Amino acid sequence: MRPHSRRAVLTASLAVAAGALTRPAVAAPGATAPTVGAPDAKALNAALAGLPTTDATAALVRVGGTGGSWRGSAGVHDLPSGRAAGPDALFRAGSTTKVVTAAAVLRLAAQDTVDLDAPVQRYLPALLGPAFEPVSVRRLLNHTSGIRAGDGWGDDFEDQYPHRFETLPPAQVVASAAAKGPEFAPGERQHYLNINYTVLGMLVEKVTGTSYASAVAWLVLRPAGMRHTCFPGTDPRIHGPHNHGYQLVRNADGTTRFVDVTDWNQADRFAAGDMISTTGDLERLITALFRGRIVPRPQLREMFTLPPGITDATYSAGLQRFAYGDTVYWLKSGSRYGYSTAIAATRDLRRTLVYSVNSTDAKGTPMNPVAERIAMAALKP
Repeated sequence: MRPHSRRAVLTASLAVAAGALTRPAVAAPGATAPTVGAPDAKALNAALAGLPTTDATAALVRVGGTGGSWRGSAGVHDLPSGRAAGPDALFRAGSTTKVVTAAAVLRLAAQDTVDLDAPVQRYLPALLGPAFEPVSVRRLLNHTSGIRAGDGWGDDFEDQYPHRFETLPPAQVVASAAAKGPEFAPGERQHYLNINYTVLGMLVEKVTGTSYASAVAWLVLRPAGMRHTCFPGTDPRIHGPHNHGYQLVRNADGTTRFVDVTDWNQADRFAAGDMISTTGDLERLITALFRGRIVPRPQLREMFTLPPGITDATYSAGLQRFAYGDTVYWLKSGSRYGYSTAIAATRDLRRTLVYSVNSTDAKGTPMNPVAERIAMAALKP
């Protein structure tokens, strides 16, 4: 399994189309942070122009904060019918799942169920083997564990697509990672990998005595009011209103075609990327989380703290730090074939952004140009 290659900020691809549905900016209820200017509706609408294209077939965008809110959707529900994309559709949220996992672990830490400084081997003694030094729970949260990536179906779309309805158990992925031995000593450097959060999902299950999906439902989803979010496990379908996802594939003769990748068993992504959600639910998550309604503030600091002694570190517990001019955002992007997602906010919630894009090259390394325009329009001071 190739390590997640999209390390740049907001690297989840985004492309959106004309026909954006917007509402006037309104004051955020109960806002106490300093006000900011209203979202730039003109720039956001310009970034939403042109779908469907070869870059994406649909997109959903929410911008919020103390200065007001903006909503936009564009593109198509599916290519054969060409009907308009559903603005409240479900989608595969990819690695934004890690925000939920981190919040669940930190809440368990606040309840003294998990010790962040304790080695994960205390909770899962047979997991890693004697080649590994003690790896603290905190090292898993901030990607400084030194555990290597696990094995999957292959590196590229062509390798993975034939296996889309097969199940790769998370425990098998972890076992393949452990068999390789450590990449580096815990805390020596930071390497963002899904494996850290796969192990954290197993930790959540061990200490709660229930499934990951059930545990995070009561630890995170319910306190945040996320009524439309689920973890499908081995079920390849998205149940409920959703826009189809596509991968643009190049044929041997140089022509291209769109392959529908909506149905896909994502069980191997588990606590690192198996979530299905909506833009509304993700907006509720980031808002409730940053306001201290899910994780108590002493533990919440972990989400805004980079690992010390690593000069190029950008990842905290579940989030990534991004400085745009004089403004610091905390964000998380994610992608599964056919779907790209990002959530971002200032710590004081003066500005928030959530988007889901039906990207046709969601796992590609360059940031989608329309995604960049959306991000820059939404996050500019």
